[in-house]
Amino acid sequence: MLALVFRGPMDLVWEDVPTPDIVGPRDALVRPLAVARCDLDPAIALGLYPMPAPFVMGHEMVGEIVAVGDDAGRWRPGDRVIVPFQLSCMACDPCRSGRSNACVEVPSGTAFGLGPHGGIDLGGALAGLVRVPWADVMLLSLPDGIDPAVAAGIPDNVSDGYRCVASPLAEHPGAAVLVVGGLAPSVGLYALMSAMALGSEHVVYVDDDQGRLDVAASLGAEVVDAGGRWDDLRLDRRFPIVVDANVLDAGRNLALRSVAACGVCTSVSGGAGPTATLPLQQMYLKGVRYEIGRVHACSTAPAVLDLVANGRIDPARIIDRVVPFSDAADAMVEPATKVVFVNDLD
Repeated sequence: MLALVFRGPMDLVWEDVPTPDIVGPRDALVRPLAVARCDLDPAIALGLYPMPAPFVMGHEMVGEIVAVGDDAGRWRPGDRVIVPFQLSCMACDPCRSGRSNACVEVPSGTAFGLGPHGGIDLGGALAGLVRVPWADVMLLSLPDGIDPAVAAGIPDNVSDGYRCVASPLAEHPGAAVLVVGGLAPSVGLYALMSAMALGSEHVVYVDDDQGRLDVAASLGAEVVDAGGRWDDLRLDRRFPIVVDANVLDAGRNLALRSVAACGVCTSVSGGAGPTATLPLQQMYLKGVRYEIGRVHACSTAPAVLDLVANGRIDPARIIDRVVPFSDAADAMVEPATKVVFVNDLD
């Protein structure tokens, strides 16, 4: 089958790769219908986030089941499904407690479309077929009436934005939220959407990209143009809930100095380098809680899907382009907040 293979920085090639088969009784073979470009994908493709090559790209996936094992649960060929990007058994203690990104049955980081990043290469979604292990517990049904292209970001980035604000807003209902946007462009805007859907009284969005600022304003947020002044920018208030979707040190520092006493700052990234500094003494004196980590995709996606199905979150609002798989190699590195690829391999 054809698949888009990452062979190194700026080297994406459509190649023939082995077609996956049913291996275990709980497997399903899924034909991708729509694949969203994760915020991390351009950094991988450009070589800004080093990854061992080669591997098939694509991990935000909606597809159609074409075959199932004998113990794949209720799934049948023809069913349209959302595929959370992390492999999770949903039976170990972390999975059952909602911490599905810490599944003990697979190496940490095991995911579709990221090669052997976690020790197991599951293949990627920019391909003719994907084998999904543990399909009986991994897959979510795509509701009728939801375009696969709109739902394609739910497996990762939409859910990541949601988790940044869901727990803090459950602790502090109605609290104001600050989102510091940047190099995780779609996650920051999904966090904004989620905060509003979950009842935040006031959402402020800071960025220096005019396109994202315009989208944030259209969604109902108060916007602040950083204008490249990340190191010097001081907001006129502090926030009990802050989301750092900037990734760079200066943006993270703005996020941390904007947290109110005893507030929480959630980061969507480990940063652009292997190390980073935190103003721990200031955080200690203010009682700031700093949370960092990947989304628990399998555990979080059902709640996000409900919000999308009910119209409270509309991922389509930030999709810049929908392009065919055949254009994915070029579109993977084009400047955009969110790109979705649709399967034209047939």
